[in-house]
Amino acid sequence: MQSLDLLANNMANASTGGYKGDSEFHTVFVSEAANEDGSSTPSSLPVIQRAWTDFSQGLLEPTDNPLDLGLQGKGFFVAQGPSGPLYTRNGSLHVSSDGTLLTASGYPILQKDGQTIQAKPNQPIEVSTDGSIQQAGQPLGQLQLVDFQDQSAIVKYGNNYFQNAGTVDPADATETQVLQGKVEASNVSASHGAVRLVSVMRQFEMMQKAISISNDMGREAIEQVAKV
Repeated sequence: MQSLDLLANNMANASTGGYKGDSEFHTVFVSEAANEDGSSTPSSLPVIQRAWTDFSQGLLEPTDNPLDLGLQGKGFFVAQGPSGPLYTRNGSLHVSSDGTLLTASGYPILQKDGQTIQAKPNQPIEVSTDGSIQQAGQPLGQLQLVDFQDQSAIVKYGNNYFQNAGTVDPADATETQVLQGKVEASNVSASHGAVRLVSVMRQFEMMQKAISISNDMGREAIEQVAKV
């Protein structure tokens, strides 16, 4: 059921820009208390230890929209969330009525000095590969791009954002390029997800059948004892 939940969420976000797919680490749960036959060999069964996120690069798809920005290489855009910085690969931006450059969810995108970026709503902007933004020949600032040496230090926040768990400080993503007029597609393969979904469903159905057979055997045993 946990695997199905992860797969369903991945499939639902197969077309979400900048989405990073989830998978799971498996381990074995060992219990001596679960032994029914009194043998010395402890019972064991597989369990999901924790989920992990695949941060591999998604395809950069051209949109010809100057407010769409894609990242080539490792790193994240930084946005100002309700309770602190949020990190995302989704570069679909827009300008609010007051001129603030916002993410798709409406959070202000931040520049290197931690301030928001102000632009004129009705004029195009130009973005260089290092994240520097200009409008009508005037500099507006430089996008803050960060990366984490240990990517397990960030956790999913929701709506395609990540949040720092507080164990590692972000560092400047100096080798990351910003490509204007492109967005990064999800790194989830819909075809691969569909094949794995069928496989997990079959395993799930087999387990359901095994439990049903076990219940039938228990009921039959009780009925035979009652007849004696």
